[in-house]
Amino acid sequence: MTKLFKPTESELEILCILWDKENATVKEVHEVVQKTKEVGYTTTLKLMQIMNTKGLVSRNIQSKKHIYTPTLKKEKAQEQYLNKMVQTLFSGSTAQLVLQALGKHKTSDQDLFEFSLMMEKLAIN
Repeated sequence: MTKLFKPTESELEILCILWDKENATVKEVHEVVQKTKEVGYTTTLKLMQIMNTKGLVSRNIQSKKHIYTPTLKKEKAQEQYLNKMVQTLFSGSTAQLVLQALGKHKTSDQDLFEFSLMMEKLAIN
């Protein structure tokens, strides 16, 4: 992918489905999307075709059913969105982001444990 495209909210929703499934047909993606919102099959199809044109997904047309696979890695999308969010909403402060997240959302004991390990590792470096 030579040009970097940032997915829209709807595209991101489809990417999340594809990241979970690794690849899927439009029908399979549409069935998952329909669980959370009313959208027509042709809308899902058109959106996935646009995503293919943008380079966010690839389409295997070898069989009768076209199989879509994400080309944008989940980690890369997370990095893009997180960097943008830190810069715009938190004035470049990752500490403010973390404090907001920990203070406003239920955090599991496992997440807190992993966070403390990361803090220790950062303190050592």
